[in-house]
Amino acid sequence: MPPFAILTLLAGCLLPALLIAWAAGFAMRRVAPRCGLIDRPAARKVHTTPTPLGGGVAVWLGVITPFALGQIALWMLQSDGDFADSLFGFAIPEFAREHLPGIAYRTSQLWVLLAAGTVLMLLGLADDRFGLDWKIRLGVMFAVSAACVVWQGWRLTAFVDLPWFTGLLSVVWIVAMINSFNMLDNMDGLSSGVACIAAGMFAAVMLLSPDPESQQPQFFVAGLMLVLTGSLLGFLWHNRPVARMFMGDAGSYFIGFLIAVATLLATYTSYKSESRHAILAPLCVMAVPMYDMLTVLWIRVREGRSPFQADKCHFSHRLVELGFTKGQAVLTIYLTTATCGLAALLLHQVNQTGAVILVLMVFCVLALIAILESTARHKLKADVEEKQETRR
Repeated sequence: MPPFAILTLLAGCLLPALLIAWAAGFAMRRVAPRCGLIDRPAARKVHTTPTPLGGGVAVWLGVITPFALGQIALWMLQSDGDFADSLFGFAIPEFAREHLPGIAYRTSQLWVLLAAGTVLMLLGLADDRFGLDWKIRLGVMFAVSAACVVWQGWRLTAFVDLPWFTGLLSVVWIVAMINSFNMLDNMDGLSSGVACIAAGMFAAVMLLSPDPESQQPQFFVAGLMLVLTGSLLGFLWHNRPVARMFMGDAGSYFIGFLIAVATLLATYTSYKSESRHAILAPLCVMAVPMYDMLTVLWIRVREGRSPFQADKCHFSHRLVELGFTKGQAVLTIYLTTATCGLAALLLHQVNQTGAVILVLMVFCVLALIAILESTARHKLKADVEEKQETRR
């Protein structure tokens, strides 16, 4: 793509979503307390003052509104007949005109996706307000994810000719990604920032990795991720330390679902291609949220507690225990996410040996963090036990 086309695409996707989410954030900061959407300090939380929830609604509006306006504009263009010769054709960049029929064809798919995300946003909003049982939350997540996989056909293939297996794997993937971003939402700017980096990285992968059949950038998925990135940037103004608003479960469920389904909608390679290893791109982009989720579940099970019991043993909490400030912990996780995500940008450009090296690099980054965490934790535990013995 020429530089002008890239800049136009970025501005058209990022700026409207950013401004809408930013403005909606101010409104939600006023409305949320009146609706009882307040996150109060507790033993397992790191904030010390009551903070409005509802930031997830601002993120949702930042995504839904631009697409709604775009849909209206598309209907107006269609009503004039030919896209290029329509009354509003002059406002459409030349590079985008050839893609308008394809965009029009996929709008129904887009609105099914956004409708399903809205259901999960409302589920999270209800949990933020009333505190739903984890069984209800998981049940709705699995139901929505299964509906998307079965009725819409959004699933991983992984070059495995077992539809029941790939379908089940796809449902589990969506639910896991939803909960991974929910688990990350434990410090100011953490989950929203990681999601912003992941969505931006994934959009870059879609623009740099052409569709194997059309050899064109994958504008549908890239555009969706760029709009989500813009919305998250607008929300981060309110969520940056010290946060004046949290996105709550409404936001984490919505962004986790959109990113998870986007990874299923994308085309990474073809069966006959020599770069079939490109299907590992989502694992690289999502490496940090997955690391946090899996290590938290492992710690809880190892200690004999319920995997669904909230606590302060997340990646960010563990970094703070090692002596990091909260800001340093969040920045460290940002950089780790970006480092792992950069590997995804190269997967389609390397051979199998290069792919193995990239995946091993991601694994080594996470393994290094795990070793440092484990060593420091054992040292802190030994110091505490030594002090206790001294007092005796």
